[in-house]
Amino acid sequence: MRLDSEAVAVSPAVEACHVHPAATAVPVGTRVAIAVSRYNAGITGKLLEGAVATLNAAGVAGDAIEIAWVPGAFELPLAADRLAATGRVAAVLCLGAVIRGETTHDRHINTAVATGLESVGRQYGLPVLFGVLTCETVSQAEARAGGAVGNKGQECAEAALVMISLLAGLSAAASPAT
Repeated sequence: MRLDSEAVAVSPAVEACHVHPAATAVPVGTRVAIAVSRYNAGITGKLLEGAVATLNAAGVAGDAIEIAWVPGAFELPLAADRLAATGRVAAVLCLGAVIRGETTHDRHINTAVATGLESVGRQYGLPVLFGVLTCETVSQAEARAGGAVGNKGQECAEAALVMISLLAGLSAAASPAT
C-alpha cells in the first residue's frame, strides 16, 4: 500500500459528505507492537528497520514499540492476538516474508496468515497490519525490503499511523458532546 500525500480528486457528490481525515498524527503516548518473523531474517530485519524508523519519525518513541519475534509467518496471527489482547497497543504490525518454493506450501501459509490477522483486527477493533511479503523469488523480496521497490515495512507503518489516527478520530466523533 503506497500512501501518497496528494489529495484525491472527488466529485461534487462526495465533496458534500463528511470525510474523516487520513492523517498520520498519532496521540501522545501511543504504543505500537510489531510481530516479526525470524524466517528469512535478512529480509524481515530490513522490514522491521523501515517500520521502526517510520514510527519514530512520526513521534512514536522507541520505548513505546514492542517487538515480538516469531519463528515464521505462520505464527504471526497468534502473536498478534496476544499483543492485541494486552490492551497496551493501538496497532499491531505483522512483518514476514514468504517466498514461493517448489510446492504450493506458500499459498497455504499466506492464506492462513492473512485470514488470521484480519480476524484478530476485527476481534480487538484495532489495526492489525499485513506486512508480509508474498514473493515468487528472493530477489523480489529483497527489492521490497529496502531495494528498488521500496520498503514494505515502512509502508506498513505508514498505514498503521493513518489507521491509528483515523480510529482515534472516529472514537472521538462517536463520543457524546460534553
